[in-house]
Amino acid sequence: MKRKNLGIICILCAAFCFALMNLFVRLSGDLPSVQKSFFRNVIAAIVAFFILVRKKENMSVPKGSLWLLIVRAAAGTVGILCNFYAIDHMNISDATMLNKLSPFFAIVFSFIFLKEKASVVQWCSIAAAFAGSLFIIKPEFSSEVVPALIGTLGGLGAGIAYTAVRALGSKGVKGPLIVFFFSVFSCVVTLPSLIFDYAPMTGKQLLMLIGAGLAATGGQFAITTAYTFAPAKEISVFDYSQVIFSALLGFIFLQQIPDVYSVIGYFIICLVAVIMWLYEQEANGGIENVGKQRR
Repeated sequence: MKRKNLGIICILCAAFCFALMNLFVRLSGDLPSVQKSFFRNVIAAIVAFFILVRKKENMSVPKGSLWLLIVRAAAGTVGILCNFYAIDHMNISDATMLNKLSPFFAIVFSFIFLKEKASVVQWCSIAAAFAGSLFIIKPEFSSEVVPALIGTLGGLGAGIAYTAVRALGSKGVKGPLIVFFFSVFSCVVTLPSLIFDYAPMTGKQLLMLIGAGLAATGGQFAITTAYTFAPAKEISVFDYSQVIFSALLGFIFLQQIPDVYSVIGYFIICLVAVIMWLYEQEANGGIENVGKQRR
């Protein structure tokens, strides 16, 4: 139980770090999303590289894993760009919640590409989560819906990326290598746009982007540590606390207040996540009990 509590504390720290990253991205002002993404990933690439060197990890790509690393990196890059665009054009709590649709997208893509069967409860949870997202997106025939749709696309990209990470993990690819490959890939892809469409930055903007990169790196370390203390099925639901942190930071620093429809959407999606977590707990508990009876 003690290790599980440590895992919960770490995942709450990770959620706060990622909420802080979103705040720094917004506070960096009117800069291209590509430029913000580049600076965020440069810091992550440097940190991941030093971890690989310090731990003397093998940096060679295992056979048959390169295409998965590319899929993870490409989808992750799209996810970050879309998420940063949404953060710049919506309440940061709304953008965060749309990005948290990624676990539900991951169920769909795991079913399609990894042949992992989804239960009726899981399919119903996906439908309910997307119904909840409509309260945040507020679909209408106007340009105001575009940031929300792009934010949803960011969640989809993250869902594909997480599916690829699952596949890479089954092939024995280490986390620091995945982070390093993704960060370098993202920097290389966004570099041409950064060169030809570079927006001059003030000292404050540069400081905010460095803060975003450090917060993202801290979040990555915290969430990795969390899952060394306890399995995802036991603590992953606490990651949704990021929405609460984002709402509080948005209110304190940006005077942003989510409207009633958004709050309803938050409630539905978080409730579905909790139900899914309880379902997984019961299902795994049942399996463990069966195993004990057999022994």
